Amino acid sequence: MIDALVLAGGRGTRLASVVPELPKPMAPVCGRPFLELLLGALHGKGLRRAVLSLGYRAEVIVQHFGRRFRGLELDYVIEPEPLGTGGAIRLGLAQCHGDAVLVVNGDTLLDLELQALHARWLATRRPILVACRVPDTTRYGRLQVEGSRLAGFAEKGQAGPGWINSGHYVLPRGLLEGRGLPAAFSFETEVLAPRLVELDIELFESAGDFIDIGIPEDYARAQTELARWAHG
Repeated sequence: MIDALVLAGGRGTRLASVVPELPKPMAPVCGRPFLELLLGALHGKGLRRAVLSLGYRAEVIVQHFGRRFRGLELDYVIEPEPLGTGGAIRLGLAQCHGDAVLVVNGDTLLDLELQALHARWLATRRPILVACRVPDTTRYGRLQVEGSRLAGFAEKGQAGPGWINSGHYVLPRGLLEGRGLPAAFSFETEVLAPRLVELDIELFESAGDFIDIGIPEDYARAQTELARWAHG
């Protein structure tokens, strides 16, 4: 099975009113740090190793988890300064093993069909974006889909049901090498959006439950919706 790269460097400024002084992935959900639920879910799906890309108050996470959590081997990379999603992914890919990596946002939880996703990678060997369907895409921005391909991104603010980027990807380890990218950059706006044709992104449509704790309203909702993950 492939390694996971968990992007867990965020400060969580939008959660500061309810979760002060903690890295966003350590926000308590049902009495446990959210990152515990996420790592437990990855281990339950069959992953055996994860690299955590850290930034704000990295020491809190390293001290809490150490080198192993529930049989999941852990390694760490720490951003010397905020690198954006792209810079964080590039930093973490260098510490991953194998020819591809599952990239996961540290503030989202998706009941991902990992075996099917891995099989898709083995069949196509193309970068994969995991999409999930939500009742309202206003907050996230809507994906434009053509068959099994990602055709584009709509601006945020478009209401109604649709497919969104879950923040989960399967990426070849060398995807960001030799592209002349700056030290800090957005993976979504500076790599995915302008290079869709070149990258030939495969779309994997997940039917799993999805939640993002990035804003206070959804963080409050997580306290009930993620109870089964916290006590399972």
